Amino acid sequence: MIEIPVTEIDEIRIGQTENAEAGTGCTVFLCKDGMRAGLDVRGGGPASRESQLLNPLMAAQQIHGIVLSGGSAFGLEAANGVMKCLEERGIGFDVGVTKVPLVAQSGLFDLTAGSASVRPDASMGYRAAVLALDAPNYRDGNYGAGCGATVGKIAGMETCMKTGIGSFAVRIGELKIGAVVALNALGDVFDWKSGKKIAGLLTEDKKAFRSTFEYMASAIDPADNKFVGNTTLAVVMTNARFEKAALCKIAGMAHDGYARSINPVHTSADGDSIYAVSKGSVRADQDLVGMLAAEVVSEAVTRAVEHADSAFGYPAAKDLDAGIV
Repeated sequence: MIEIPVTEIDEIRIGQTENAEAGTGCTVFLCKDGMRAGLDVRGGGPASRESQLLNPLMAAQQIHGIVLSGGSAFGLEAANGVMKCLEERGIGFDVGVTKVPLVAQSGLFDLTAGSASVRPDASMGYRAAVLALDAPNYRDGNYGAGCGATVGKIAGMETCMKTGIGSFAVRIGELKIGAVVALNALGDVFDWKSGKKIAGLLTEDKKAFRSTFEYMASAIDPADNKFVGNTTLAVVMTNARFEKAALCKIAGMAHDGYARSINPVHTSADGDSIYAVSKGSVRADQDLVGMLAAEVVSEAVTRAVEHADSAFGYPAAKDLDAGIV
């Protein structure tokens, strides 16, 4: 198994843009002639658009784009700009009078990071789509949908940490599989190999970690207003050939990667979602690809922590004292 850049997954092009001052952005995944895709949503508060397209019972067998964005539900406007760009390029489902691009989107909550009034919009989505098609610019860190991402927010933003977007991909023979994760969780984050905590809820002096699990367990009564500014989003990509039903299963197995790396996860205050997309013809075992999907997701979560920079007053792991990371 050899590590490769996530940008080497065949025919899937990634563009991203962000407003660093406002703390928001979007990451766009495009395929000119369509890609097969599935989706598994396990968080209780997803902000999404066209998610039903990925239900195996729906007619469409391929989509043309996926958008991960900040801005919560407001940011779902970004898909309009992606659709405009694709229509201008003649990319989409042919309906005779035009081509209709099929674009799914999921948003995360970053309104408390920089400016609550600035969200991804159609113009930001358009720019990210142009970059994806003409000059793919994916990179890990405080970019795209990860620009305003944070974790460890059960006690509010004062003691959370800055994270971002991360990626990891591998090749086994002809098979390629990778993941991009925008990490914006309620819970704490652990290195999936060592089990060591690497990000999450901080003490009030920001010199040590606290446990989100123990914080929640300290009062068994339901919280009156559990902090809901969360949601971790991922796109798993492979060049193995699968149809929608299998991709939905692979997306479900990929959630094991979240569970290994984030605790708590899949809460009612998160909108945790994973897309799985297939573009290629390599024959591969569905369960093997699902197992690998969980591993690349876990490693992408780690990279989202490692590559983040401190911003908006929220410390990143690289800037904390070495003793607590």
